[in-house]
Amino acid sequence: MKIKICGITNLQDALNAIEAGANALGFIFYEKSPRYIEPTQAKKIIDQLPPFVQTIGLFVNLYATQVDFICRRSGVDIAQIHFEANEHFFNSLQTRHIKVVRAKSKDDILKYQDQYILVDAFVEQYGGEGKRLNLDWFKDIDCSKIILAGGLNHKNLKELQGFDFYGVDVSSGVEKSKGIKSKKKMNKFCKAVDELLK
Repeated sequence: MKIKICGITNLQDALNAIEAGANALGFIFYEKSPRYIEPTQAKKIIDQLPPFVQTIGLFVNLYATQVDFICRRSGVDIAQIHFEANEHFFNSLQTRHIKVVRAKSKDDILKYQDQYILVDAFVEQYGGEGKRLNLDWFKDIDCSKIILAGGLNHKNLKELQGFDFYGVDVSSGVEKSKGIKSKKKMNKFCKAVDELLK
């Protein structure tokens, strides 16, 4: 199960996340987020990361050309599209990307069964705000292309046993304060993921 730690704002947190076992780091390019980072600052961090770690940029309500520009400027590998964009947007996007499904019901998830998606709980503001998803929605469906987000932490990961999610995405569940990660919590989270796989 892949682990993405999102909302990275400084190099030390990024290195601690990788040491803990994260496969991917998320950088939030949404200015209203308390975890916002400027693309040039993200690049300074990304340039100092070891190889084989994926970097993901989170975007809200931008044009495809803006997303592509910020991805080039920051050096992120993948754009995480955290808003309801139309097909024209995705067809125009030149950066590799993943769609975020802000799920209100199981039907929202079933629409995208044939592609990799990140599923987060729907809230009015963008960003999950630590809100949990109803795990009953994932029963009897193939979760092997789903990255689960929303209110995860090392204490509740055991509830995911048997679902076979492709990955998990955590932000507030491994923080000391908004935008500042806890090394201890990141270690506990990654260890809990390892326990799931045994």
